[in-house]
Amino acid sequence: MLKKLRIKFIIVMMSVVTVLFLVIFGFITQMTRKNIERESIQMMRALAISPQPPVPFGKSDNVPDNIRLPFFTVTISENGNTVVHNADKFSFDDETINNFMDIVSQSESQTGIISGYDLRFMKADNGSTVVFADISSENAMIGGLIRSSVLIGLIGYTIIFIISILLARWVTKPVEKTWNEQKQFIADASHELKTPLTVIMTNAEMLADSSYSESDRENFQKNILSMSKRMRGLVESLLELARMDNRTTEIEKQQTDMSRLLSDCILLFEPLFFEKGMELSVETEEHIQIYGNKEKLKQVLTILLDNALKYYDSAYSVNVKLQIQQNQCVFSISGRGEPLSKEDCQKIFKRFYRVDKARSDNQSYGLGLSIAESIVNEHNGRIWAESDRGYNKFFVSLPCMH
Repeated sequence: MLKKLRIKFIIVMMSVVTVLFLVIFGFITQMTRKNIERESIQMMRALAISPQPPVPFGKSDNVPDNIRLPFFTVTISENGNTVVHNADKFSFDDETINNFMDIVSQSESQTGIISGYDLRFMKADNGSTVVFADISSENAMIGGLIRSSVLIGLIGYTIIFIISILLARWVTKPVEKTWNEQKQFIADASHELKTPLTVIMTNAEMLADSSYSESDRENFQKNILSMSKRMRGLVESLLELARMDNRTTEIEKQQTDMSRLLSDCILLFEPLFFEKGMELSVETEEHIQIYGNKEKLKQVLTILLDNALKYYDSAYSVNVKLQIQQNQCVFSISGRGEPLSKEDCQKIFKRFYRVDKARSDNQSYGLGLSIAESIVNEHNGRIWAESDRGYNKFFVSLPCMH
C-alpha cells in the first residue's frame, strides 16, 4: 500500500511539474517570439515608409540604427517595371522575386511569411513598395531558445523527479509509522485476546468432562470467570482508546481543583499501598485549579498510582508531588523499580508496550499509559517518564488556570 501511495504521489507531483514547465517555457518562448516579431515589423514599417537607396545592407551610412535584419525592397514603378533595392546579400533571381511578388499580391494581409525562404514581407501603404526581411536569425534564436528550454526542462525534470522520490518517502513516513503501529496493534491485541480465550476453551472442555471431581470443576469455572473478566477489561480498554482516536468533539471541561482530585485518589489507594507494605509520601500544594474533565483526569491519576502499586519496589517509599511550576500544574510520582532505559521511557506510552518484568504480570494489558497519554493530550498537556539509577519517575504537566 505504501509503495502505491508513493508512486501516486510521484505521478501527481511530476504531472504538476510537467504542466508548469510547459506553461512557463511556452509563455517565455511565445513572448520572445512576439517581441522579436514586433521589433522586426517596426523596422520593416520604417523601411516601407522610407525605402533605402540601392546599396548593400550595412554598407551605407543612410541605413538607420534600428535596422538589424538583412532586407531588400521591391518597388513597382508607374510603367509596371520592378525595381529591387539592397538585394546584393540575397541570391534570388528575377523569377524568384517575381514569385515573391505574386505571393504578396495574393495575400490580403499587410504582412506575412514566405515559407521555405525565411522571409517576412510588408506592404507599404501606397501598395507600390514591398519590404522583405530575412528572419532566419529570428528562427535560429527561437530554435535555440526552444532547445535551451528543453535541455533546462530535462535537467530540472530529472532533479525534481529525484527530489519527489525523496519527498514521497518523507511525506509517507507518518503514514508508514501509523500503518506499522496499526499492524503491531492488531497483532498485540490478537495475542492478548488469544491467551484468555485459550484458557477459557481449555477449562470449558475440561468442565464438560465428567471424569473430573467437583472441586476441579469449580476451579475450572473460576478460571473461566477470571479470564472472562480479563477479556472484558481488555476489550473495554480497547474501546476507550478507539473512542479517543475517533472523537471529533472536545471533551467537556470545567474548573477542576487538582489538589482535591489527587487527595480523593490517594484516599482510595492508601489502603492498597498499606496492605502491600508500601509507604506512600504525598506532597501537594493546595487549591491548584486547572480547566479539564474531572473524571478523565482522575483516570490519569488512578492509572499512574496503580502502576506504582504494581511495579515499584515495596521496600522503598513512593513519592507523590503536585505543584505549580511556571504556570503549569505538574504531577509527579516516583519510586524504585525495574530500571527503564531511554528507549523504554519513550516507548512505554505505546499501546501494549511493556518491559519484560511487566509482561509476566497477567493483570496488565499494557494500555493504561496509552490511555493516560491520550487524556493528557486532550487537555493540552504533556506526560513523560524518566529513570535514574533505578528510580522511575512519571510526570504530568497541565496548564493552570490564571
